[in-house]
Parts: sequence; structure tokens; C-alpha cells
Amino acid sequence: MVENIKVMVIIMNTQERLQKVIAQSGITSRRKAEKLIQDGKVKVNQKVITTLGTKVNPDDQIEVDGVPLEKETPVYFMLYKPRGVISSLSDDKGRKVVTDLLGEIEERVFPIGRLDYDTSGILILTNDGEFANLLMHPRYQVDKVYVAKIKGTPEKSELNQLRKGVRSDNDLLKAVNYRILSTDKKKNHTILQLTLREGKNRHVRRMMDGLGYPVMKLKREKYGMLTLDGLNSGEYRPLTPKEVKQMRNMATKIVEE
Repeated sequence: MVENIKVMVIIMNTQERLQKVIAQSGITSRRKAEKLIQDGKVKVNQKVITTLGTKVNPDDQIEVDGVPLEKETPVYFMLYKPRGVISSLSDDKGRKVVTDLLGEIEERVFPIGRLDYDTSGILILTNDGEFANLLMHPRYQVDKVYVAKIKGTPEKSELNQLRKGVRSDNDLLKAVNYRILSTDKKKNHTILQLTLREGKNRHVRRMMDGLGYPVMKLKREKYGMLTLDGLNSGEYRPLTPKEVKQMRNMATKIVEE
């Protein structure tokens, strides 16, 4: 059931497929949008549409489960998420969520992916569902760089397993690359830089737990070509049109290759 809230869709200049338009609104993925269409839960100009691939115009009135999609210009923000904040729009335990840090932004944005409650760093928020899907989907493989403080001082021979993959439940968790930034044998901890392309649930923490070196502190310092330069913890800024284009092109190029 689609939540009865204001939702958005990118203003279009040409016809677009209905499922793409719904996905761009940010309320669901394109695959789930297709299911909603097939289930008869989508209307265009008061008419139920069940045919996938149906194209719509910018002026068409679209409803999903009785909730109208309201046209709105897409926006893109980068937040330096602090520890102790939930990567969500609400929390049933009353904890602070990322949108609480965004001040007077009028658009209903949502985070692209997640950072754990105890993880800090770059988090992108937008109301552009298609852009979000482009960056989140595993096939697009945009590099994300983390710095982790881990308990223990592993040898390189042990850390090489990160590239091959570490089994955790039913997942094979990998790092594209790693680099040892510092080691303190007296305090028994190591600082690692890890580059990931996938982003499974608690990926870094579970991967390091699997090696026997639990994460003590974790921060995402780079997402594609974006860095935290100029931001303090809890601050945010809009992405420039150039940055949005670069991120989109980066993901698209990876797919084509």
C-alpha cells in the first residue's frame, strides 16, 4: 500500500514509460512499479492502466493506490551524516533521522541507500527515484570509499581475503581494494581504507567480523567522485549540476563497459 503522502515526479518534456515515471517519484523501484501497474493499482487520467510500457505525457494525471503524483523539480543534496542518526525518513523509536538535519528544504527527499546508525560520512538525498536507482543498483558499481578503525592488527595475507570475499550468512562480501593507513600494536587497532562497489546491509562491519577484526569506528569518505571536503559533521549542501551529471555518467559508463 502506498503511503498517503505527497510524492514527486520529475517534470518531463517528452513521453516516458509509466513505470519509469513512478520510479522517478521515489515512492518505489521500477520493478515494484511494474507490479503495481499489473495489479491495477495505477490510474492515468482516471483510467486504470495495466499494460507495461504505456507512455505518459507531462500533463497526464497519475495516481498510485489513489495517491496523486505531484510534479516537482528534482533536487540533490550531499549530507555529512553523523553517527547516531538513522538513514531513514522516520523512526518508531523516536531517534533522529537524516531529514531532521536538512532544515527548511521543501521537497520530500529520501536517502540513496543507507549508512548504519553508528556509521558517519557521505549520504546523498534526492527526490529523483531514477537517479537513486542508478546509484544503488549493484550492476552500476559506483565506488564508495570507507575508512574503518578495526580491533586488532591483521597481516596483509589475512586482509587479502577481502578481495576474494568473506562469507557472512548467505552473502559473499567483498572489497574492491584495501589499504592499511596505520597500525598501532600497542593499542591493538588498525586504520583501513576500503573501496566497495556493492553496498549490502552492514557490509563492512560484517565483512570484518568474518575475518575476526571487528569495526570500532566507520566513515564513508568518498562516493564516486564526491568527497566530504568543505563539510562538517551534520552539514549538507546541494550537488552542483556538474556533479549530478558526473555521477550519472559515471554509473552509465560502468554499465556500458
